[in-house]
Amino acid sequence: MDTITNKTLEKLKYELVRDGIVTYETLEKAEELAGIQRINIGQALINSGILEEDTLLKFLESKLHIPYVNLDDYTPDPKCFKFISFPDARRYKIIPLFKIEDVLTVAMSDPLDLFAIDKIIETAECSIEPVISSENSIIKKIDEYYKVADTVDNITVSEEDVQAFDWTEELHKEEAGEEHIQHVIRAILKQAIIEDVHELNFEQVEDGLRVVFKKNSESIDKGLIPAILNSAFVSKLKMLSNLDASVCEIPQLGKLCFKVENTMLIASVSSFPTIMGERISLKIYKPPQMLSTIIPDEKSRSVIYNALHTPGIILVCGSPLSGKTHIIYSLLLECVKENKNIMTIESIAKYELNGVNQCELNENIGFNMDKALRFVEFQSPDIIYLEGIKTRDAFEFLSELFYNDKTIMTEFMANNMTDLRQKLAFEDFQTFKTLISCLIFIHSKDSIEVFDRETLQKYLA
Repeated sequence: MDTITNKTLEKLKYELVRDGIVTYETLEKAEELAGIQRINIGQALINSGILEEDTLLKFLESKLHIPYVNLDDYTPDPKCFKFISFPDARRYKIIPLFKIEDVLTVAMSDPLDLFAIDKIIETAECSIEPVISSENSIIKKIDEYYKVADTVDNITVSEEDVQAFDWTEELHKEEAGEEHIQHVIRAILKQAIIEDVHELNFEQVEDGLRVVFKKNSESIDKGLIPAILNSAFVSKLKMLSNLDASVCEIPQLGKLCFKVENTMLIASVSSFPTIMGERISLKIYKPPQMLSTIIPDEKSRSVIYNALHTPGIILVCGSPLSGKTHIIYSLLLECVKENKNIMTIESIAKYELNGVNQCELNENIGFNMDKALRFVEFQSPDIIYLEGIKTRDAFEFLSELFYNDKTIMTEFMANNMTDLRQKLAFEDFQTFKTLISCLIFIHSKDSIEVFDRETLQKYLA
């Protein structure tokens, strides 16, 4: 597995030796440390005390002739945050500072990352002028400013809130405008967190926008957003989720980032056209935990660890919203400890995992699951997570990966073990089920059962 690279430093690292800033032997050791810790070489030099961050940044400034800006003494223009979404800002470690005419000045830790610059030019629709800033200061500024400008504010939950919180109180406050709408969105998310709800939907009805929570397969009506606020509410929610608010005739998929007690949560946001108007669906994902926290039984974990080192399919099953994706991400965290090429193909990356090559599908440009499956093997993955395998072709592709000595993770919806057994009894699954090396079945949050290959085959026979 490659380290987390910084294209600028990779290009200029030998200049550090030529200028006498570090020795070649020191550079080699830093590269080795970067590989072990899954960080870029610049962070390795700084973390090990070989270089001061200020020295490294001034070196880059002199070589690239790009100004260095100390963000600790700088206040970005909040009006510019609309040009770069929060997910892109975090992904590329880039923050907008100011805009003069058609030129947007941005602070970057990696100003030679042309892919990032092209992406920002495409979304911002203007020219980009980069300046150099430290990676840590950029991340700090993103978290400080975007929580106001482009994300839902940090949500705190007190004991009083748990007892008597009602999002509609925020709706009925005598406010108006965009800020009020954002507060309503925040209140609805807070209500969902308090009630431990992971899916919420906004459905167009004659009188407005119905707020519906889904829990244990039951839809619960949580109130109505009046029709007069429909357009403003949907537009703001789509903007926060990096969706095109001007498009309502076709489905869109995005993500919303928000904080609860200073923990960043991510929700996938899906818009879908109906004859009444757009229906918006949110699914909230919590940060992955260590596998030992989720599955405390050592014997069960041993079965999983063995499967992670063996060609075959690791199948995670459970009912809707049972936490299948949460466990998949915990498995991926375990895999990062190994020196292997780990790849994912998913509709939306729920969390960015260092050391994992995560790939998001994009139907708008024709990059769907079928196309991803045809090309992913050229990347030589050792371990691969495929989200939502449902077609016959996809199941056949899983078999091909197995015969090429790959470890595959995927999930499958089943309400209980009897339901799973009945579904896998269909002819389409005959080959697939013989390739399962480990089954993880989620009965409930506190009841997770793990089967090895031999035990599972006896059960399914």
